[in-house]
Amino acid sequence: MARHVWPAATKAEDEIELRAQDVARVYALRAQRSPWTRLLLFLVLLGPGLLVMIADNDAGGVITYAQTGATYGIGFFIPALILSGFIAYAVQEMTVRLGAVTHRGHAEMIWGRYGAFWGWFSLVDLVIANVLTLITEFIGITVGMRAFGVPAVLSAAGALAVVAGALLFLRYYTWERFALSIAVFNLVFVPLAFWAHPDWGAVVRALGTWSIPGGFTPVFLFVVLANFGTTIAPWMLFFQQSSVVDKGMTVHDIRHGQIDTALGSAAMVVVALALVILTGTLLHGRPGASSFNIQQILAAIGQRLGPAGRDLFAVGLVEAGLLAAVALTASTSWAMGEAFHWPKSINLPPRVAWRFYLPGIGSAAVAAAVVLIPHAPLGFLNLTVQVVASIFMPAALLFLLLLLNDRGIMGRYANSVRQNVVGVGIIGLLIVLNAIYGLSVVWPGLF
Repeated sequence: MARHVWPAATKAEDEIELRAQDVARVYALRAQRSPWTRLLLFLVLLGPGLLVMIADNDAGGVITYAQTGATYGIGFFIPALILSGFIAYAVQEMTVRLGAVTHRGHAEMIWGRYGAFWGWFSLVDLVIANVLTLITEFIGITVGMRAFGVPAVLSAAGALAVVAGALLFLRYYTWERFALSIAVFNLVFVPLAFWAHPDWGAVVRALGTWSIPGGFTPVFLFVVLANFGTTIAPWMLFFQQSSVVDKGMTVHDIRHGQIDTALGSAAMVVVALALVILTGTLLHGRPGASSFNIQQILAAIGQRLGPAGRDLFAVGLVEAGLLAAVALTASTSWAMGEAFHWPKSINLPPRVAWRFYLPGIGSAAVAAAVVLIPHAPLGFLNLTVQVVASIFMPAALLFLLLLLNDRGIMGRYANSVRQNVVGVGIIGLLIVLNAIYGLSVVWPGLF
């Protein structure tokens, strides 16, 4: 059988044809009305929302939530994390509509609608944030694998090979299913929380108290920003919108996309709560717990729950880093491909779309190398990355709101007044938190 050749002149046509095949499969399922085909349709469309939300519980997020519980217990952050789930859904639901209506990725929309200056601004923000976030993913992977005796060099190299191989050699649908199969292991933190035997009465009471142990301090603000930074981040906007486009979803699929995103939001919150409850129960109040790094947290969990508990936590940490690395590399590649009009689909083979794959894999390689630098301040870097994400987020959200209110492109799928109020409120909240934190750094005695 003759080998198929992908001439350069037909790259765009091949990309369109492959996406059209996915759309045709969805239309064929939608045309049938049996309960079985409806279930199949739902399963086929499931993916972008679950992936973006579960990947949001990345290694950096796991470390942040674990340190949050160890430092502040189960008071303030139990209700705060539930609120953050609604915030994340409100933001990501907008990317579903934008991608399904325009069939364009987020970077492509910004460049096309607002010009090169703002396109470069958003792209540089994204790439910097993605590389920094990828560093935290490789921190989690290497620390988690060290619990099983695997040297950091081998675990970083192995993770890089998995991420690059998935991006290069899997078509979008199989790449998405591969990522979802990794995401299942994010749930290991839930049984660990039950294993810790928390005071569930205290957990319920925390929902109504919002108490802050130690008071309102710059350190507390830093942790709040870190938690928001791991809940909503710029890469999530670019990832889910491009994922919706590469999957071939249309306006007929918006409802499924919303359900997908809601399920992902619920899973994200459950796992985040489990982590805070776990370390809040086992570590909060112990001498020095507020300054524990992730290695010390792992060791302390092993002391309280035994080797099996430590190993389960380590598995979850590795999974969180690997899944997020898979998503982040795709996010970087999609954004670069959209900005520079390169072939920009995971459906395309490497020889056709090598420029598309290179930025994502290159960013992962840089992150893996940084983690291997001796004596790098990895714990401080992790929290700082989450804060940087929350600082970048208001600008990213502003572009999203502008696009969702452009009736020239969105038509009847444009934002409602309620959605705009929520969006502006989220931007305002992040700006206020960033401003208060900045003031607390400049004038430490102000708060």
